[in-house]
Amino acid sequence: MIDLEWMAWTTPTAIFFAVMALILITMTVAQILWPTVERKGLLPMPTTRGDRLFLALISAAFMQLGFIWATDIQSFWLPLGLSVVLGGLILRYG
Repeated sequence: MIDLEWMAWTTPTAIFFAVMALILITMTVAQILWPTVERKGLLPMPTTRGDRLFLALISAAFMQLGFIWATDIQSFWLPLGLSVVLGGLILRYG
């Protein structure tokens, strides 16, 4: 196993960055195989696949921060689930 002690990484942090790397790899492969076309969906502007991914990730970050600020919920599963659903909606219909 890789020694990550130099940066005081926790398991959730390592999982987060691994998932982000997988998302970027997946988006790169998708762009190579199926080049994106700008389209106008529910969002008030034409967007590409990468634009919608960026908006979904920013929305998820703000949703997580909003839950931390507005509630006393100690679990991250509820905002994570809502972020995944919102991200899926943005990616599909945005």
